[in-house]
Amino acid sequence: MATAHLPTRPRVPAAAEAAIPPSNIRGNARRRPGFRRDQLTGWGMIAPAAVLLLAFIFIPAILGFGLAFTNARLISPRPVEFVGVDNFARLFTDPTFYRALLNVAYFTVVIVPVQSGLALVMALLINKKFRGVNFFRTVYFLPVVTSMVVVSLLWLFMYRKDGLVNEILSAVSFGLIDGPDWLGDPNTAMPAIIILSIWQAAGFHMIIWLAGLQGISGELYEAAQLDGTSRWQQFRYVTWPGLFHTRSLVLVTITIQALGLFDQISVMTQGGPMDSTTTIIYEAVQSGYRQQETSYASAISLVFFVLVLIVSAVQRYLTREKD
Repeated sequence: MATAHLPTRPRVPAAAEAAIPPSNIRGNARRRPGFRRDQLTGWGMIAPAAVLLLAFIFIPAILGFGLAFTNARLISPRPVEFVGVDNFARLFTDPTFYRALLNVAYFTVVIVPVQSGLALVMALLINKKFRGVNFFRTVYFLPVVTSMVVVSLLWLFMYRKDGLVNEILSAVSFGLIDGPDWLGDPNTAMPAIIILSIWQAAGFHMIIWLAGLQGISGELYEAAQLDGTSRWQQFRYVTWPGLFHTRSLVLVTITIQALGLFDQISVMTQGGPMDSTTTIIYEAVQSGYRQQETSYASAISLVFFVLVLIVSAVQRYLTREKD
């Protein structure tokens, strides 16, 4: 019995398929029955995050930009009026703003190299296989998962005149050192905040350094050992170049966090003594909520945003990968 041969679709050569315009391919994909359903599913999954970003990031940023050029107050019977750059003129003639700017610069210049260096040393120490390494990783990272408010309250008691820090200094020196009032002295208040901040946040950047270290191939170290290099030479010519992208991330994140210093100041010193620990963010919060000058606080926030943008851009330029 003869079988009937059904006509087959001629095979399109690969060269002809490659010659089909991409627009036709996208058009065919859009005509697929499930394409619209997949597209709606994707938009539905994006929607919650997009709504939160819109409600808590973009809309407040736009409102803050607009309020900076008005005389708006948090609670006031007077209508809001456009005042131009009066808030900025007042800000740039306020000595407290310049003191806050100096404090933030001092805090950032000290904490960025010290904290990043300490975190790198911690990462190098735990980037080895030995008994109890997970215990040390947990201990180093434990302050990070503790709330900064809780940490600040703890160190607030430790920094008292009769607190733990002075008791340790007195015991170690056999009573020869009488510790100062750390948070009550303008000369020691900011260094005390710096020590606390490094202790609390170093573990987070240790994890980032550790991820970068574990991304370096072990074959590079084996080749270096065959060449008879020392530990320092291995770090200088293998480890440090391999951490290029990691160190850029660490420096940028520490800088942004340092410029946004607020929690420690609000809990421990309230900007004192004698404005020695006040910061730009703290001044913005004080102006906006305690003094109810929303427009002036918006001007401070806008200036702070521009400063962070400039510092981040300069830092990114200096740490770029050069040919």
